[in-house]
Amino acid sequence: MRRTGQPKISGHPAIKSTVASSHRCHAAGVAHTEFVVEGGGISVEALAQALADGMNPRVVVLVEGTSDREVLLALAELRGRDLDAEGVEIVPMGGATKVQAFLDVLGPKGHDVRLAGLCDAPEEGHFRRGLERAGLGTNLARSDLEQLGFYVCVIDLEDELFRSLGTSAVEEVIAAQGQLRSFRSLQNQPAMRGAAHLDQLRRFIKGRSGYAKTYGRLLVEALDLGRVPRPLDGVLDHTTRSP
Repeated sequence: MRRTGQPKISGHPAIKSTVASSHRCHAAGVAHTEFVVEGGGISVEALAQALADGMNPRVVVLVEGTSDREVLLALAELRGRDLDAEGVEIVPMGGATKVQAFLDVLGPKGHDVRLAGLCDAPEEGHFRRGLERAGLGTNLARSDLEQLGFYVCVIDLEDELFRSLGTSAVEEVIAAQGQLRSFRSLQNQPAMRGAAHLDQLRRFIKGRSGYAKTYGRLLVEALDLGRVPRPLDGVLDHTTRSP
């Protein structure tokens, strides 16, 4: 993504942040509208303003943060899809607790945009309650969430990728980045000795700023496309379905 020094959305100032990158969105009668990914996500106010100004995506996929977005973008590319051309927008919210605010803007009580989403298992309740309060169902089970296009990662997105690849393949990805020695040092820390290999890998990738986003894409690119985690394929497949 191209960096921008003046974060704006459809000509309106977006909330400033220390970390900002532009993100292209489809708009009615306009090739693209740009809004800003602020730190861990996009502000709901900026998104609402873009929609009011004419942004008209075919589908919006709600994800918790920028690393989740990067993983889905990487997988779409490997599948040969052009999400921009398809009118599919992957929107990082900056945390699952914000899902209600985004659904208020995007759901049936707001702009009534077609929706999908991806979350980690510990955050499933936030998504379920948000969808129910938005008028998209009652007493939703996980299968109901999937019918709506919302998929849950067990335990989290990284765990899904680790299990699909296997720990040896994950270490190969780390080694290719010249960081295997750093990972071995982490394994030898007192708090990590004796920890499960998956937990050590999760700590290495999620415990350092920027690693989750960088390694998310790298791990997807290392996947056998016949072994893609079900929630990732599920949410992207949902965006291809007719309303």
